[in-house]
This record gives sequence, C-alpha cells and structure tokens, in this order.
Amino acid sequence: MQYGWLVYNSSLLTPKFIDYAEWMNNAAKKAGVTLDLVLNSEVLVTIDQNGARVLQFPEHLSHPDFVHFADKDLHLARHLEGAGIPLFNSSSAIEKCDNKALMHSALADHRIPVPKTIVAPKVFDGCTQGNDRYTDYIVDQLGLPLVVKEAYGSFGEQVYKINSQVELGTAITKIGSKEAIFQELIEASAGRDIRLNVVGDRVVAAMERTSKTDFRANVTAGGTTKPYEPTEEEKTLAVKAAQVIGADFAGVDLLFGEKGPILCEINSNPHIRSIYECTGVDVAPLMIEYIIEKVSN
Repeated sequence: MQYGWLVYNSSLLTPKFIDYAEWMNNAAKKAGVTLDLVLNSEVLVTIDQNGARVLQFPEHLSHPDFVHFADKDLHLARHLEGAGIPLFNSSSAIEKCDNKALMHSALADHRIPVPKTIVAPKVFDGCTQGNDRYTDYIVDQLGLPLVVKEAYGSFGEQVYKINSQVELGTAITKIGSKEAIFQELIEASAGRDIRLNVVGDRVVAAMERTSKTDFRANVTAGGTTKPYEPTEEEKTLAVKAAQVIGADFAGVDLLFGEKGPILCEINSNPHIRSIYECTGVDVAPLMIEYIIEKVSN
C-alpha cells in the first residue's frame, strides 16, 4: 500500500484549504492509499554544521513514498526533494507558477501564445522608483487600457485594469517594491476565460467563467461558471503549458484571443471544488491515480 503526505499551510487553515485537504484524503482512501494531512509547520527543516537533516518527523508520521505538496513553502519542498521523496507538484513547478514574472519568463522560449508582457524593474524594499519615464515605453508597447499584475496573487486578486498613464503611475506607487508585470489587455476576452484542469498529459475537466461586471472572470471576483468543451487547440495549449512549467497537476487559464486561445496563467495548486460543482468531474481520484502510477514505476 502506498503511503504519502499532503502538505498544506498552517497559516491558511480556512474552510477552502481544509476542504481541499480532506477531499484529497477521501479520494486517497477510496484508492487504498494512506494519506496523512501534514501542516508545513509540523515538518521542520533543520540545518547545522553537518548539513541539512531535512526533517523532524512528528511521532505519528512515517517516511512517505510521496508528497502531494499543496503549499508554496519552497524551502520545505526543496528539502523534501533533497531527501529523495517524489513531490507532486515539484518545487520548481510551484515556484514558477507562484510568480507570474517567473512563469512568463519560463514560457518565453516555447512559442506559447501569451499577452504581450513587460516585467517590472526591481525596486528595493523601502525605496521608491526614481525613474517614471519607463511608463511611457509601457504605454507605447501595450496600449491603454492595460493590465498590471502583482507577481504573487491568487483568485484574481492583485490584478488591476489601468485606463490612463496617471492610473499606471498610481498603481506602480501602490505596488512599491513588490514584483509585478504589465500586460496588454485582451479585449476579446474581457470578463471571460476558461479554466482547464490538467492531470499529466490530458485535460480532465474544463469550465468557462464569465463576469458581467469585471474584466476578471474569477469566481472570487464575482464570475459565474458553466461546463465547457475545449477545442483540441485549447487542450493542446493547456497541456503544453503545464508540461513546460513541469507541473503534474495544473489549473490552466486561457483567454479568448481573436486568432485563437491565449495563455493567461498556470496554477500549480488549483482548488477542485468549483470545477466539480460546475462540471460534475471529480479531479481528486484522477490525481491520486496519477500519483500511484508515477510512484509505482
């Protein structure tokens, strides 16, 4: 019998995250897999003159055959991998998906259609941007309105529609030293996108999200959902994007471009309840099945 951990974050013990952990645990039990739910604060990386001892195991935990890493604690993830434990998803995939600037940089050499993107220049903590002339270039290249996204953000938050150069300057001041990207607005997809759940090399579920009041279609931002049958082009793009990032599981968001689908972003830890409630497809058993196959080979 396979034994694994699901690692989740002890600072996010909200119903949404607890629900995900318990849902995955139930799917594992049905597949005959023992899955312990482990808080990231229960397994501490320990480093001394002898190197990294990697983990301090609480008494009730055993050494896992695998870890489903439903967190973004990259230090812990890397040390688990260093101990030879397979992670789903890998620390590299999580890191790239968690930082939108890093994600787009990773996709840059793979001819994946994305909105034209400019990475914000670094600003050190406690400092302010001393050159506002680069905003002229941003507007010249991307046009108005445009979109500003903080590099770290989920559920459509930390994403801003900018209608003027004055608003752009205000947004840059507000973001301060946080990493960010600037993107062209895909007008044809304003308030509308597709979420495709990818497991391995296939799309297992898809839904269309629509908002009548916001350019963001995220459910958290007020969007509504309906089942969606993706085209072969959309499925191919979603799988390729996940594979380029190195993600075993991903929620891939696509925009409706005038000439075909455009990648919006890749989520390494997509919540699965909303797509289940929309489509009736339970992604959890498919994820567990994938893990078992990979660990058994």
